Amino acid sequence: MSPILSKITISPDKTLRDALELINSQALQVALVTDHNQHLLGVITDGDIRRGLLNNLSLDAIVTQVMNTNPRTAAPSTSKKKLLQLMQQHSILSIPLVKDNILVGLETLKSAQQQTHYANPVLIMAGGFGTRLKPLTDRCPKPMLKVGDKPLLEIALFNFIQAGFTNFYISTHYMPEQIQQHFGDGSQWNINITYVHEDTPLGTGGAVGLLPESIPQLPTIVMNGDILTKVDFQLLLKFHDDNNADATMCVREYDYQIPYGVISGTGSRITGMIEKPIQRFFVNAGIYVISQEIIKSVAANTYIDMPTLLEQKIADDGHVLMFPIHEYWLDIGQMDDFKQAQADICAIGFEQ
Repeated sequence: MSPILSKITISPDKTLRDALELINSQALQVALVTDHNQHLLGVITDGDIRRGLLNNLSLDAIVTQVMNTNPRTAAPSTSKKKLLQLMQQHSILSIPLVKDNILVGLETLKSAQQQTHYANPVLIMAGGFGTRLKPLTDRCPKPMLKVGDKPLLEIALFNFIQAGFTNFYISTHYMPEQIQQHFGDGSQWNINITYVHEDTPLGTGGAVGLLPESIPQLPTIVMNGDILTKVDFQLLLKFHDDNNADATMCVREYDYQIPYGVISGTGSRITGMIEKPIQRFFVNAGIYVISQEIIKSVAANTYIDMPTLLEQKIADDGHVLMFPIHEYWLDIGQMDDFKQAQADICAIGFEQ
C-alpha cells in the first residue's frame, strides 16, 4: 500500500474517535475502512460520523456502525475525465480505486480537476495524398479536409491538447504549406508544433527517422493523420509505461461474417458444418506508442511502414504490446468514411 493510502485507511475495529482524528489530520476528508488484506470494507466521511452522533452513538462506537458499506468505486484504469463525471454526478469528493476487491488508490475531485501535462512527443503523420478522396483532395491535403467546421487534423490536435499534451510534430509531404499556414507554431493553442517534411513519401513509419535529436527522450505517441477518434491517450500512455513496453499498438476488434456455410471434414467425410460463421480479429488502429530506442533505429529518409518497424522489434525479442480500444474510432480512407465522419461529429460529441 502506498504511503498516502496508509494514512487514510483504518481497521474495522477502530472507533469513531479514531476515524475523526484521521479525517481531521488529512486533507482528503475521508477514511477508508480495510481489513488486513487491504479489502475495502467501507468509507467514512465526517458527515457519516455526524449522523452517527445525531443517532445517539458515542465517539467510542466502532466505525462499522456508520461506514458506507456500498461506496462508489472505480477501476484504476478509469480515466480522470470519467472519474470527474462520476464525482460530479453523485456529488461526492472522492472515489476509491479498487482492483480484484483490493484498495489500490483514491481519486479526489480536486486532483481530477487538475490538468495533467505530458512532455511526451506526439507525431501526427499528415503527408498522404488522400487519393481515394479525390476530387476533395485535389487542392487540399486530406488532414485539412473539414469534418464539421474544423479540419480533421485540428480535431486530432485538440483531443491531444485536452489530454495534456503540448509537444507536437507533424510530418508533411503533400501541400505542406496549407498545414503550416493554418497551424503555425501552435502558439494560438499554447502548444509547440514542429514540422518534419518528407521530400519523398517514407511510409507510415519513415517519418520517425526525421524527428530531431532534441525531442524529449520519452515514449512518443504516433498517429495517422486521417483518424477521427476519442481514444483516451492518457490511459494509452499509462498502459505503455506501466508495462515497460518498447512499443504499444492500438488495435480494434474487427468482425467478418463468412457469407456461406463452412464445412469441415476428414477426407471426403463431413465432420461439421457452421452456417455463416463470424470471424473476429484485432486490426491495426493506426495509433502507437514507441520508445526512443525504436525512433533512433530509423535512419533519416528511410522508407518503412510502422508494422514492419514493429515486426523488426518483435524479431529482436522486443516487448511489443497491443492496446485494445473500444472508444469511437474511424479511419477516413474513403468517401463513405468521410461522409460517416460528417454524420458522427455532432452525434458523438467531439469537443471543439
